[in-house]
Amino acid sequence: MRRPLHLLLAAALSAATLGLVALPSASASAPPSAPASAPSPDNVVSTASGGQPHASYWYPNSILNWDPATDPDARFNRSRVPLAPRVSDPALKANANARAGEGRIASLVSFAPTSNNPSQGSLDPRYYAFGHWQYVDTLVFWGGSAGEGLILAPNPTVIDAAHRNGVKVYGTVFFPPTAYGGQIQWVRDFVQKSGTRYPVADKLAQVARHYGFDGWFVNQETAGGDAALATELRNAMRYARSLGPVEFMWYDAMTESGSVTWQDALTSANDAFLQEGSQRTSDSMFLDFGWDAADLGSSRTLARGLGRAEYELFAGIDTEANGYNTSAPWNAVFPSGQPHTTSLGIYRPEWTHNSSADRADSYAREARFWDGANGDPSNTTTTSAWKGLAHYVAESSPVTAKPFVTSFNAGQGDFHHSAGVRVSSAGWNNLSLQDVPPTYRWLVQSAGTKLKPSIDFTDAYEGGSALRLTGTLDAVNTVRLYQTRLPVAADTRLSVVVKTPAAGPTRLKAAVSFTDAPAAFTTLDLGSTTTAGWERKTLDLSAYAGRTVAQIGLQTTGTASAYDIRVGQIALYDGTVDAPAAPTAPVVLGASDTGAGTKSLRMAWTASAPGPGTGAVHHYEVHRRNADGSRTFLGATPNDSYFVPKLERAGTETSTTLDVEAVSTEFGRSPAASTTVTWSATADANLALNRPATASGQCNSSETPAKAVNGSASGGNTDKWCTTTSAKWLEVDLGAARTLNRFVVKHAAAGGESASWNTRDFRLEVRDGASAPWTTVATVTGNTAATTTHPVSVTARHVRLVITTPTQTSDPAARIYEFEAWGS
Repeated sequence: MRRPLHLLLAAALSAATLGLVALPSASASAPPSAPASAPSPDNVVSTASGGQPHASYWYPNSILNWDPATDPDARFNRSRVPLAPRVSDPALKANANARAGEGRIASLVSFAPTSNNPSQGSLDPRYYAFGHWQYVDTLVFWGGSAGEGLILAPNPTVIDAAHRNGVKVYGTVFFPPTAYGGQIQWVRDFVQKSGTRYPVADKLAQVARHYGFDGWFVNQETAGGDAALATELRNAMRYARSLGPVEFMWYDAMTESGSVTWQDALTSANDAFLQEGSQRTSDSMFLDFGWDAADLGSSRTLARGLGRAEYELFAGIDTEANGYNTSAPWNAVFPSGQPHTTSLGIYRPEWTHNSSADRADSYAREARFWDGANGDPSNTTTTSAWKGLAHYVAESSPVTAKPFVTSFNAGQGDFHHSAGVRVSSAGWNNLSLQDVPPTYRWLVQSAGTKLKPSIDFTDAYEGGSALRLTGTLDAVNTVRLYQTRLPVAADTRLSVVVKTPAAGPTRLKAAVSFTDAPAAFTTLDLGSTTTAGWERKTLDLSAYAGRTVAQIGLQTTGTASAYDIRVGQIALYDGTVDAPAAPTAPVVLGASDTGAGTKSLRMAWTASAPGPGTGAVHHYEVHRRNADGSRTFLGATPNDSYFVPKLERAGTETSTTLDVEAVSTEFGRSPAASTTVTWSATADANLALNRPATASGQCNSSETPAKAVNGSASGGNTDKWCTTTSAKWLEVDLGAARTLNRFVVKHAAAGGESASWNTRDFRLEVRDGASAPWTTVATVTGNTAATTTHPVSVTARHVRLVITTPTQTSDPAARIYEFEAWGS
């Protein structure tokens, strides 16, 4: 049975889905509806000072006001990684059934809620750090909702990782069904004209260029349109495409008549959204899920008749609910032994992460999803209908230029290492730092017992993970890792960083093949280690100058009952390791106190200047300098701006020195550029914590005012104060007049509820005594954020939160998980 995207919304129950359909809590029974006047995300208080920047999102009219020069988050949302070219040698494909250069894969992924999607990673190590880019051609950054915003731009970490792997990234434009808050006026706003211009299309092109991504996925499912509106949508996409390198993928929903009727195919009712006469409307089309072999066959014929390739059609499958237990007519899209009929579109493959119990389970599920049941892309034999995508599509590789360096950094971890030294013990995720994952996960050739490769999160040379080989060694094992296209020069070097449990023989060789004989490996022995720590083995490839490396792998020899070795880095480069020039003029753009002795920071610097003898910059690292001369890693980015989520004060220090250094593509390091952050003479605290609280009312006996001052927002839906009274206020007695520097309010989404229930309009008031008049110290309108911070400079005993518009919708309940008053 067909499940068009709008029906999937009802099952999603999360702002992370494309549409917003949230279950009411015990304190509210009315479903959310669309706001009469859409809130503007450009007025989020938490973006001031040193607060958390988020991915950008808008409504059609609010995007018209977007200007990167005035948006404080814009500089943190830029990707600096260009789209890498890719190769796919049919002779090196892992699976005999897979085909290269035919059907492609588009992956529609939600990484976080629309309104609460951190720009540059976070301190949460539990994250969907996707690692099978070799099978994907386009990633759609899935999101948007009636209650938050319809237009969602991808955050730069996803763009960085995708581009490093040669994968294009699209943002999302979503017009929801009327039942889920859709308004046909939003569609009309989208295609509004100014002379010959389409102003919203102008902004779509500007956003894509400024942030560095490739295009937009457009899903128009709002009823009430007509043929004229459908024509204007096509004109707007063609206009946007004419402005520069911006692409569009159209979802099979609205037809040329203006009605929303899913075709499950390319037909005469929707083909103008792909191609209209000689005019190219969109670059591709995502076909709804109800297709069969006949649908795809006729779609291929029609696409060819329009002068378009059948592989610009993506037959959709929905994996959100069941992942690799999803039933799909595989032979219709990928017929065995024949050319692919169309490409494949996968809706919500992050099921592998969302359904998992922990990181190990998530990685196991992802391997089953992409590589097949045997964890070996060359062997996808299984009784399951889901053979894994490796069964159908040959791997592609972006490893086509030197230098090539991988530390097997997965883009997440429980600590951070630099050259084998632990520089942070905090958990983290940041896909901007993810290395190109191995092309083959995992492909081991052996006449005996096969070793088990894995990404190991217990140790690392750079970042938070390494490659580990374990098992019984009783025969030669050749581990194919990367497909490449790397020319060898007279000064080309191959280095491998290894770590053995004790000093002794590694029983390990580097293995390379060349394009003139891509399946034949040449091996170079790594010898023995002298310690139990990380050691670098550098190999001279000058004997192979003039040839081109087609594969990089590893080969084990000898025997061992319990073989165990970690590989921390593999690098292929010319000459010596180049260091980049240092960045200059680092500055703290703003700092926000986030707790007793902690701050969050927004930083920026001038990028390293290229010059003779300097290496190209891979990323910049931010460290705090410690009193003993050591440094603590605070984060990294390819950008020239970075948000530091947590800087901790050391004792009673009055200032902290921050270092910014550039790391080259060969992992050479520049000198550091420095700046300082000052601390107040006395540490502040949340003075409202566990103080007496009163309120205008409460939704039920478990959602009391005290829940808003208990220091917790993670105790579930009842860990909040809630009220539906006509006047809505929460008051806290601090016990004595105290000096306050800021208020922090944690709204519905901070506690895990729908972002459509975040408080929209409110004010903060203070007074000295119980009978004194209230003084307003902050007024907020149009908020959509989960957590808001409000700097003040005031002395007061009583503090009050007054809510005038409780949600983004017509829902009448106010939901506050924490109300904090910081000061001394």
